[in-house]
Amino acid sequence: MNGEPIRIIRGRGGQVEVEGAVDAFAASVLARAGFDTYPTLRGVWIRLPFDLGRTWENEHASWAAEMLTAARYHVDLDQDLRVAPPSASAPSAQRRTKAAMTVQTAPPGTSRRQRR
Repeated sequence: MNGEPIRIIRGRGGQVEVEGAVDAFAASVLARAGFDTYPTLRGVWIRLPFDLGRTWENEHASWAAEMLTAARYHVDLDQDLRVAPPSASAPSAQRRTKAAMTVQTAPPGTSRRQRR
């Protein structure tokens, strides 16, 4: 890793692409997020597939930026690629999981006969 940031931008043609110093590990993280790598005369072109919708592109670009940031890369993500944070009214994934895992007990006064 060097000091140059990895930039995830929306190009002139509308495609989401990556610019900057991308090493092998960063390239594998980007591939995990759905980015494709194509050889060019000047190196490689890293971009998301075309025509999968802006929402899908924004989600994958944001996911890539989060993963690269967690791996301690300096990442610049275009403002229009950021995914809006979830609304405050929606429960978090952790709360949904906890609610699904709680044990449902029978109301008081109801009992089952024990088998012999």
